[in-house]
This record gives sequence, structure tokens and C-alpha cells, in this order.
Amino acid sequence: MAAEILRYFAAIYHVEDRVRGHAPEARLAVRRAESGPLLAELKAYLLANKRRFSVKGKMHKAISYVLNHWDGLTRFIDDGRIELDTNVVERCIKPQALTRKNALFSGSPEGAQNWAIIASLLETCRLNAVDPLAWTTATLTKLAQGHSSKDLEVLMPWNFAKPSA
Repeated sequence: MAAEILRYFAAIYHVEDRVRGHAPEARLAVRRAESGPLLAELKAYLLANKRRFSVKGKMHKAISYVLNHWDGLTRFIDDGRIELDTNVVERCIKPQALTRKNALFSGSPEGAQNWAIIASLLETCRLNAVDPLAWTTATLTKLAQGHSSKDLEVLMPWNFAKPSA
């Protein structure tokens, strides 16, 4: 049964491989036409076979978990902007995860918290295609020049405009 379930997922990922990089509207149309029926078949298969396993068994629990989270699992069918999985995000944050041990040497819990904030802001720069050094320099300069602490939103990396030359 696990092999059959994996075949469904392989077919869904095959569809995703073909639509990756296309406009959200195009992705949505293909997903609904091709992945939608696969997901409907998979759900029917899970419901039909769930009774074969003991309620306390691992397979029954796994099937129940998938069915209980079905709306989240299938959310990508309703929005072409949503990725099928979190692999893209996980690859983006991997460099930060590798430097987590730096926080062990921060000297105090407050230092570790400050490190986490700085690391999050720097990774947010990368996710928004902003040069972390340019953003940090511009932001610290604005803060040193008296930028209001009530208006920090405009200093966030997603609002950063590169200084004109």
C-alpha cells in the first residue's frame, strides 16, 4: 500500500516539475486538470483502505494524519502561487540553520536572542534579493541619524530601496 501511495505522490511531483517556473494562472490550470484527479483518487484509495489496519497501528495513524490534514496538503490546487512543498524555503534557510551553533557561543540568552534576530534579518535580505551589507549599513545609518522607532516597518529588508548613486 505504501508503494501505491508513493506512486500517487510521484505522479503529482511529475506534474509540478512540468509547471515549475510558469505563471501562477498556468500552474493552477494544469494542477486542477492533472493533480486534482490524482488527489481525488488518492483520497478515495486512503479512505477505502484505512479500515484494513488496526486503529492502533502505524499505518492507520499515518493515513488518519494525512486525511486530517487533507485541506493543507491539497491547498496548492487552489492557488498557483503556492508551492507543493516547503523544499524551496528549506533550501533558502539551510545556510542559517548551519550557523545555529554560533548562538551557542553568544555569551547569554539575550545574546542568543539578538543573534537569532540578526540572522533572521540577514536571511530575510537574501530572500528579498537585497544585499545584506548594503541593507545593514543603510539601516544602521538611518537609526543613528534618529529614525523613529515607531516606524521600523519602512526599514525592513522587503522595503529596502538601494541608495541612488
